[in-house]
Amino acid sequence: MRIDVFSIFPEYLDPPLNVSLLGRARAAGALDVRLHDPRAFTADRHRSVDDEPFGGGAGMVMTPAPIFAAVEAVQPSRPLFLLSASGRRFDQALARELATGPGFSLICGRYEGVDQRVADHLCDGELSVGDFVLSGGEGAALVVIEAVARLMPGVMGNDASATEESFTQARLEYPQYTRPADFRGWVVPEVLRSGDHGRIARWREAQALRRTLARRPDLVAEPLGPAERALLAEFPENEFPEDEFRDEAPSR
Repeated sequence: MRIDVFSIFPEYLDPPLNVSLLGRARAAGALDVRLHDPRAFTADRHRSVDDEPFGGGAGMVMTPAPIFAAVEAVQPSRPLFLLSASGRRFDQALARELATGPGFSLICGRYEGVDQRVADHLCDGELSVGDFVLSGGEGAALVVIEAVARLMPGVMGNDASATEESFTQARLEYPQYTRPADFRGWVVPEVLRSGDHGRIARWREAQALRRTLARRPDLVAEPLGPAERALLAEFPENEFPEDEFRDEAPSR
């Protein structure tokens, strides 16, 4: 997969892209991340990439010319997204969608923002990684790249890891435990030490459902069905009280 990233701070991105899963995927040739600095495509000796906003206001705005020139010269993978607080919310569904394609590209904004003509006439869309504001798009770019890359076959080593995570099936992930079985008096649930893999699978499903209902009820669109209620009743020792599960659909 090829991913092109346009940023005036490529040095921000390069180190984390060369470690852990991303670094191994790049070294193996499964992931081809290319960094491009719009300053290299400026026409003035100061390599200017920003200017004052029309209409006045605080801060500076990234100018369109260097970004257009960089994209037109590079001919990056599409779709091309501008990382923006006003963009579409990036989520696991979109990560899975992008992971099945040949590649995509990202433009990292800075300052007070990017000239709107970049979004309107150059990009295929805008992406936001959350309801907060960053100083630039580089941090968001790393979030998108890692979320997508880890879903590519072979990147995680064990592909089954990606099928049981949070948001994979509209559920948060169940709690995980490892050795020691007793740590400072906090004991790993007996079911996980039972060796009964069918019961373990049901316990994990129940825990995932309880955790989702308690922490992210917006992910559960319908009232619980008989099978789900039976599953919860089978494991009443879970950490969330039974009275949190109501007949009506969870409020949003």
